[in-house]
Amino acid sequence: MNAKTVLPAVAMTAVSMVLTLAVVVMWLRTAMPWPVALVVGLGIDGGWLATLAYERRLAAQGDHSDAVTAVGWSFGLIATGVLIAHAFTAEGSAGAWLAVAWLPVAAKALWLVHGLWERTALTGEALDAIQGIQQEARDEAAVARARLRAEAATEETRLTAVTQAGARVAHVQAKTAETLSRAWSTLETARKGEGTGQALTSVTARVTPDVTSQWDLPVWGPTEPVSALALESAGALTDDALDALVDRIRHSETPALSYREMAGRFRTAGHSASEVRLRAAWKRVA
Repeated sequence: MNAKTVLPAVAMTAVSMVLTLAVVVMWLRTAMPWPVALVVGLGIDGGWLATLAYERRLAAQGDHSDAVTAVGWSFGLIATGVLIAHAFTAEGSAGAWLAVAWLPVAAKALWLVHGLWERTALTGEALDAIQGIQQEARDEAAVARARLRAEAATEETRLTAVTQAGARVAHVQAKTAETLSRAWSTLETARKGEGTGQALTSVTARVTPDVTSQWDLPVWGPTEPVSALALESAGALTDDALDALVDRIRHSETPALSYREMAGRFRTAGHSASEVRLRAAWKRVA
């Protein structure tokens, strides 16, 4: 995996060093002997190569030095400056030399990228673990999305069913209200009709001549249910009175009545008591 970044950096370094050496020799040999120009070019390339080697050593040890990095970039900038100066002093090919003047800086940048790659590189086991975690997260997200879509579809179906049922109930209520309205209208018409008084006069002895009785429509409106406790509390019997009444009804015939017969006659006589109290009184007197 390191070859993806180290090979381009090595290639760019070699090209920039050769180019720098060639430019220094060609540029300075007119002003000094070519061996001296060669030494100058090798000095620039050697300084750059030495700082690069030291940086790589520190990186292998997990260390870093800002001073060494600054010196390395300085040699790179010097090489770039030499190439730019030669481009401006060359005759007829300034553009071509400027086009390659960035190679030393580019080589230094590639080594920087390679260093970042090494500091962030992971082993195969770690990459496999990361991929497993990401796949698990994707699976959970997909399952959650599917569950949400299914719940949304179910809720939509339920709401549709409830809405349709409500519509049917409202339709039935509307029809019932219409039927009751027509029936009420018929009763009102009959009550106010011309023959109503005569019909009531013929069947009611208390109606005087020339006077027709008036009858009211039944009340049509909301009713409130009355609880059994309210009904019983109005005229509730005490336990002694209830026992005496149960005993009297039980022995009203011979042989004595059963509980079912006694309870029926108790209710028919207009008395009121809860089933629990009535059965308790029966047990006490029986």
